[in-house]
Amino acid sequence: MLLQNRVDPFDELLADRSRGLFMGNRGGRIHADGRKLTKRRWASRQWICCVLDFNERHRDVWGRFYTELFFLDEATALAAGHRPCFECRRKEAEAFAERWRQAFKLRARPRAGEMDERLHGERLDGLAKRLHRRGIGELPDGAFVALEDGAHAVRGGSLLRWTPEGYAARKNWPRGITVDVLTPPAILSVRAAGYRPHWHPSADAVTSSPP
Repeated sequence: MLLQNRVDPFDELLADRSRGLFMGNRGGRIHADGRKLTKRRWASRQWICCVLDFNERHRDVWGRFYTELFFLDEATALAAGHRPCFECRRKEAEAFAERWRQAFKLRARPRAGEMDERLHGERLDGLAKRLHRRGIGELPDGAFVALEDGAHAVRGGSLLRWTPEGYAARKNWPRGITVDVLTPPAILSVRAAGYRPHWHPSADAVTSSPP
């Protein structure tokens, strides 16, 4: 049974057979018996990004306890508003929190709940994905923007078009324009402060699209 469990940068849940690099959840169970989604899209503010395998645990995907979600890569998870998990990705989660501290000039690293509270307000507009207007030249690598032909990731002065299977095309970004940004502002700040997300290998392999 093909589950609706792949997350795209627009925060939509897709049914797709391609396999991503990370999994995660949104604080609990949002599916019903029969492994179908309910109208809910989160159980709590704790939206996390996890490794696929941890301590040889075996999961019954979309079983009794929570709804596993899957991401192409960490850059995609961050665009959807997920942060690194403090249990299975402790090193990355601590690095993320430290960059958060630096970005917002805090005296101590924030707790997970503090970050979750801010992120929850930034990633949602009611039940919909919240978009943020920014000049494209202000965006750090790893930011996702919404263009007419879909979601694109900023990387190395180029835009990479996102698909469930990987990044499909590279193009130069249009200079001097304002765009709709999918990645929450706090995560943009953390990224600008030096946090480096894990990218899908296709981000390095993708070539320029034809003119």
